[in-house]
Parts: sequence; C-alpha cells; structure tokens
Amino acid sequence: MTARFKTIVITTLISFSAFAAVVYSSCNRDKCKTVVCAYGGVCNEGVCNCRPGYEGTNCETISRQKFLGNWSVFEKGSITQAAQYPISIIEGPKINDVLIKNFYNYFTTPIAGTVKNDTLFIPNQQYEGKVLFGIGYVYTSVTYGQYGAIDMKYEIVDTATQAVNDFGYNSKLDHSDPSRWNK
Repeated sequence: MTARFKTIVITTLISFSAFAAVVYSSCNRDKCKTVVCAYGGVCNEGVCNCRPGYEGTNCETISRQKFLGNWSVFEKGSITQAAQYPISIIEGPKINDVLIKNFYNYFTTPIAGTVKNDTLFIPNQQYEGKVLFGIGYVYTSVTYGQYGAIDMKYEIVDTATQAVNDFGYNSKLDHSDPSRWNK
C-alpha cells in the first residue's frame, strides 16, 4: 500500500507541476510576437523603440516629414523690426537632418538643422558674418489649413559688431518673442 501511495503522490506532483508550467508560460507570452517595428525599430515588452529619425507606434513615421515644406515666418527680433518672409525646409543628408532656406531672410546658404520627434535643433554655426543657433517646436495640433506651426527660438550674433538679435531664445533677458512659422 505504501508503494502505491507514493506512486499516486508522485504522479499528482508531476501532473500539478506540468499544469503550473503550462499556465505560467501561457500567462507570460511574448508581447512582441505580433508587433512589427518599421525602419529597424526594436520591440521591447510590446513597445517599439525607434531608431533616431523615426517615430510612431510602430516607428512608421519619418520625424522630419512634419517640418518639410514652405513656411511663412512672422517675427520681431530684440533689435530688428517686425518682419514677414518665406522659408522652405528640405531634407538634409541624414534621416534626421533638414536644411532651412532663406533663414532670417538673410542667409543664402541653407542652414543645417536636426529633428528629434517634434523638436528642431539648429546647432551653433557660422555663415556670412553671423553666428546662429536655436531650437523650435512644431505644433501639429494647431491648424492653418491642414498643417501646423513652429515656435522657433533662436539668436543671430553679428561677428563684426557682436550685436545679438534674439528671437525668444533668451526672452527672460530681453523680453523677445519666438519667431512663429506657419504653413
């Protein structure tokens, strides 16, 4: 009777262990099994981690696309009068790069920028006797037609006179407003 009892107990334990293993593995299924990340994005715990230059639930959107096109600029600098002029933003050499034509209604050389999600970065660069840098945010929820707006904060420093024309970059110092770019 004891051998028979041991066999029943061992069989019960094995059955319970197998049942527990099946339940455990079914509860911890691979969350990335049905997720497809575009443009080389990698799934982690069911969420796509996108490569630089891409965004969206499945990395399906190229970030810079929302910045590309023709824009109307409305701005007043800390040392210049109010102005309105056109610019255009085109693709740059890398997937997260852009080039801005007619920046400041002055530069003949396109100004380099980098996009990360909804932010446009203009790194410190020097062209045509001026140093410039800035940062801007696109607002896709603000609609002008079917597009949006960019609040661009930047500074232009004249290398000859050292005069600084600020467009909201250091607004606490000079009470300047950001440049507004509308599509």
